[in-house]
Amino acid sequence: MNKIRKLNILVGTMTNTAEYVAQAIEMDCTDLVDTIEVRMMDGLDISAFQEDALYVICTSTYGAGDVPDNAKALYESLAQTPRPLGSVRYGVIALGDSAYPQTFCNGGQRFDERLADLGAVRVGEVFRHDASAGTEPETEGVAWCRQWLPLTLAAS
Repeated sequence: MNKIRKLNILVGTMTNTAEYVAQAIEMDCTDLVDTIEVRMMDGLDISAFQEDALYVICTSTYGAGDVPDNAKALYESLAQTPRPLGSVRYGVIALGDSAYPQTFCNGGQRFDERLADLGAVRVGEVFRHDASAGTEPETEGVAWCRQWLPLTLAAS
C-alpha cells in the first residue's frame, strides 16, 4: 500500500484530551504515514493550511458549543482572511459529550463547516467521540484514523 507523505494534526483542546488523541495517532499510525506532526492550534491562522499535507482537525467542544480557547484564532482567521483551500484534504475528530445534545461535537462541526465553505475537501465522515459512551477517546481516535487514512489514498 502507498503511504501518505505527511499528516498534520491540528489540535484544539481545553483539557488536553484532544492532544492525547493526536499523540496516540502519532504513535500508532507511523506505518501508514511518512511524517506525522501534531500542532496545537495556539497562535495558528489560515496559513497553517499552506503545507502540502493531509490534515486532521482534532478538537473538543467547549462552553456553549464553541471551539476551545486555543483554537479561536485559527477558527476566526478562516472567516477573517478567507482564501480558497480547494487543494486541502482533511478529516475531523470531534470530541463532545452527548449529555449536551444541543452542542454535541460542535467544535469539530464548526471547523468542518468553515473549511468546507473555503473549498477544502473532507475525506470520509466526521468522527464524533462521545465522552458519555465510556470508551477511550485515544483508542477510538486511533481506530478511526487507521480506517480513514486508506480512504484518503483512494480519494486522491
